[in-house]
Amino acid sequence: MSKFLPLFDGLSLSKPLASMTAADKNETAKHIWEHESLGGIAENNNPLPRPVVGLLLLTFLTAMAWTFPLYGQRPSAAMYLDYVTLMNSAPVQKVLSDKSMSSADRDKKAMEMIVGELEQKDSKYSFQRIQHPITMNDLRIMAPKIIELNNQHVDLEEYSIIGRDVSLANFEGNYRADGTRIHKQPWWDKGYTTAVCWFLGFCIAVIIAVKRLPPITWQPDHTIAH
Repeated sequence: MSKFLPLFDGLSLSKPLASMTAADKNETAKHIWEHESLGGIAENNNPLPRPVVGLLLLTFLTAMAWTFPLYGQRPSAAMYLDYVTLMNSAPVQKVLSDKSMSSADRDKKAMEMIVGELEQKDSKYSFQRIQHPITMNDLRIMAPKIIELNNQHVDLEEYSIIGRDVSLANFEGNYRADGTRIHKQPWWDKGYTTAVCWFLGFCIAVIIAVKRLPPITWQPDHTIAH
């Protein structure tokens, strides 16, 4: 084990707050610290500064707070149902049928009309629509599937837009009374579990690495080095 995991060689948990290294290993470390020049570096045996620890925690908490709405976030079919409805409206169809403009200009103007109309209405999808803009060609491709699902009276929030496909989301949510799974993004996404595990693993590794040094009550004598 020690050959492949030197961090755990001589690990001792009898006094973890003082040192996680066995006494003989600590004596060896002290001898090296005081008797070798270490390239002219003269470092004392001080703990990590509290502001550094606080900054690490603040960075992690800030990152988690800012990315909370983003983990596992995929646009749902429900976000674009109003797009489809407006695309089939008379004013937008009139623009799409205007032969005086090029195809690209027609699509651009029609999409601007749709987006402008939606911006005037309050919707819980407003922020997500800004995050996931689409083109008229995208809308044409996904519209038939969205209309089909809407006619089936299914919950469109359970269907994700993946590229140009409309597919049942793979979120593992709760279950309905009939035993079927609810395919909606849970408030605690798997991405957060992954992030927390990586952060805790990093902190544990740093703590073990730091605590492998002799206790901070001991300070090296730098005059011994040659």
